[in-house]
Formats: sequence, structure tokens, C-alpha cells
Amino acid sequence: MISVPADPTGRFSEAWRQCVGTGRVELALRRDYQDSLSLLQREIGFRLIRGHGLLSDGMGVYRPYEHEGAHRVHHSFTYVDQVLDAYLETGIRPFLELGFMPAALASGEQTVFWWRGNVTPPRSPREWADLVRATLIHLIDRYGLDEVRTWPVEVWNEPNLRDFWQDADETAYHRLYEITAHTVKEVDAGLQVGGPAISPGADDWLDRFAEFTERRDVPVDFVSKHAYTSGPAQHVPFGVHQALAPASDLLDQFATPRERLKSTALARLPLHITEFNSSYRPDNPIHDTAFHAAYLAPVLAHGGDLVDSFSYWTFSDMFEEAGVPTALFHGGFGLLTHRQVKKPTYHLYAFMARMGPDLLARGDDHLVTRHADGRIAVLAWAPVDPTGQTPGPGRHALRMSLPVAAREVFVRRSTVDENHGNAYTTWRHMGSPRSPRLEQLDILHEAAEPARSHRRLTVQEGRAGLDLTLARHEITLVELTPVADETPPWWDEQRLLGRSAP
Repeated sequence: MISVPADPTGRFSEAWRQCVGTGRVELALRRDYQDSLSLLQREIGFRLIRGHGLLSDGMGVYRPYEHEGAHRVHHSFTYVDQVLDAYLETGIRPFLELGFMPAALASGEQTVFWWRGNVTPPRSPREWADLVRATLIHLIDRYGLDEVRTWPVEVWNEPNLRDFWQDADETAYHRLYEITAHTVKEVDAGLQVGGPAISPGADDWLDRFAEFTERRDVPVDFVSKHAYTSGPAQHVPFGVHQALAPASDLLDQFATPRERLKSTALARLPLHITEFNSSYRPDNPIHDTAFHAAYLAPVLAHGGDLVDSFSYWTFSDMFEEAGVPTALFHGGFGLLTHRQVKKPTYHLYAFMARMGPDLLARGDDHLVTRHADGRIAVLAWAPVDPTGQTPGPGRHALRMSLPVAAREVFVRRSTVDENHGNAYTTWRHMGSPRSPRLEQLDILHEAAEPARSHRRLTVQEGRAGLDLTLARHEITLVELTPVADETPPWWDEQRLLGRSAP
């Protein structure tokens, strides 16, 4: 029996909803993307959104030309404005990642992804600084200084990897960061700039980044890195399979930067995990499963104790780094498939959005919070076996005693598991149609909704007893609302069919 205390242990951190990832920002020009983002914001409500490609050729910002025998550059913000307008209209702000390199400004031809983002240093540091300066000045002119000061500016993406930064040249990245950070601060000292946005397994970069920025007096307002738990990819056509470390490994990765930087000038800066997930691949079927939601539940429950934000990578399967997806369910990163079919992990986030601000209890399989009006929210999850050696327990039981300031409570339970709130299972039963027909999409949307049950529970001596039995890979949200009974005194269920009063 878990006896939940009546007094909060503190405020529950909302670092989990501070930021979410997206495919390249150019995709925000598309209708399906905007529809998906609108749904996400209505039901979850993230605060910031981060994606690649703000300065890549697809956005058309850097436009060199020759005039009167001189090399000149025109900066065009047509698409930037449309993307950021779409974000702000849905109630989300950008977490600006500066990259990748416009081809005409690049020093080389190395690219990454199906859409060919250039990952080489600028051939002209001066023109790169001009590009950064012009972009930020335009954003301030359009959206206002106070607004843009709330948009973090991150310099590049995973420069420790050769795929993302030519030769993974650390010295060259430090030069890029120094030029960029000083340019940002020249525009306005109140703008937030940071990095180095490294991938897992490169924490020694943090040590040298701290030493470099302190020695050279380079501005740093926040530190960023990424976290994933998957091993080497086992390739199959249009997909991969990977072993996973326990989800606790993500929390260990979250904690590492503060430990490494505690004796440096960066020790007390905000720490942002600007990408995290289980697999780092956009074609791993694990992302589509109920297992994935139960696997990540403890990370969302505990991650805010370690970092200022941790950004799920990504909110939608509209994502083309490995090419255009070949099927509705294809192992994409998204909380949503194309056409807004919700995945189990989407519901994990939607459940989190219904938790209260007061933290009452937390453990390996549960999170209990309270709202200001007395509502209690319980998120519970079944344990998983990340090794894949077993399917995980078929049943998982929890018994709780909850503090309630009412005589009765209305209990609403929302359930997601292998067979409920799980369109992936339904899609597999359909025969895995790559492009579902409209009537099949309707069925999948229906199947994607959690199972819900409702009942009334009597409170005894200020405590409500709650017994939960969770199925394999289940996440469940139980909400207990004090009942203010307004049933009229003449109401009698026994007389519904016209029987006389006894």
C-alpha cells in the first residue's frame, strides 16, 4: 500500500513540456504539419519548438548575387516569417537552432539527410556573422525585442559527429560558436545563446567547451546536449531494430553535464536536453508501440529534477531526414503519425498535461499530483523489460491511499496499453496498409483513443483507497474529483420505468 501524504513535497517541474522537437522547420509550411501542431498544442501545450534547417537552402535566407561587378548578399525572410507566424499562432515559440550552412556560403560540399543540409564551416566568417545578425535584427523588428529575448539561440547541432559537422572538428566549432555568440550579443545583450548541442557519448566536449569559452571570454547563457539509449542499428529495408538501455540511462545522461561542469563558469547555467528519445533513428518501430510509452514514463516523471528542459524528438512523423516515409506507421519519431493518428507516447504526454502543480508522491511506477481545486491526478505505468528478453509482466498491481478533502470523489480512468489507445495494434490487424484508405484512417483515429471508465468512490476519514491493476505496457491516468452532489431530493432511480414509490 502506497500512503500518499496530504502535504505536497514541492512543485512538480514542467521541464517535460518546455520544448519539443520537429523535423526541419521548413515543414511548418505544410498543412498536415500545421494541423498536427494545432492538435498537439490544444491537448498538451508545449512552450518551445526546436528543429534543424533554419538557415539551410530550403528556407531561402542567404541569397548572394553580383551587381556592378561586386559580390553582394540579400537576406530574404519570406519562409522564416511564415514558419514563425505558424508557430506563434498555435501558441508555441521557437528554440532557434542556427544551421545548417547555406550552400553558397559553405566551405565544402558535405551534406547530411535526404534533404541535404550542408555541414561545413562558412567560407567567410564575416558573411556568416552578417547572416546571423541580419536574421536576429529582422526577428526583433517583426516580433519585438521582448518576445525574441524569450527564444533561445543554439549554435549548430551535434558538432561532435562527422555527419553533422565536417570532420567533427572541435576547434572549428569553437571558432563558429565564438563568432556566433559575439554576434548575437552585439544585436542585443539580452538574447540567450548557447551550445554545444552534443550527441550522447561526447561529454568530454563539455569540459573543453567550458574551458574555451572561459579562456576566451565567450558568452554562454545555457548549455545543451542530447540523450538517446539505443545501440547499433540492425538494418532491414526501410527500418532498423536496436537494443535499448534501461530508461534510467536517459536520466543518467541528463545528470552528467551538471556533474562535469560543477567547477566551471558554466556550472549554474540552465541545462537543456534539446533532443531525447529511445532510438536515434527515425525508422525504428519501437517509437510506435505501447512499450515506448511505458518505457519513457519514469523519464517524464523524474527528468525535471535534473534539467531545465528535455525536448522529445519529435512531435510529428512529418520528418524526412531518412527520406519520405514509406508507410503510415514506419517507426518515426513522432508523437503523431501523418494525418494526426495519436501514438501511445502521445497519450503519455497528454496525461502529463493533466497532472497538477503540487507534487504529492512519486516512485518507480507512479506519479501523484494535486490541482488547486483539490483534484488528485495519478499517473501509473507498468514496468518494461528493455532487453527484450521477456515481454514484461502481464499484470502490475498498485494499491494507494490518497488524501481527499471530500466525502466522495468522481473517478475517471484513461488507459493505454497493447490493445487500448493503440492504433499501431489496430493497423497491424488491418494488414499494415502503407497508405490507409479514408475509412481505415477513421478506424485508426478511433482506435487511438484511450479506453475510459468512470465510477464514484466513497472517502473514509479523508482517504480514498485506489486499487489499480495494469496490463502489460500500460500507462494509466486516474483523476479523482471531489463530488458536489446536486441530485434533487425527489430523484429516485427505482422509478425510471414509472413504478410507484415504495
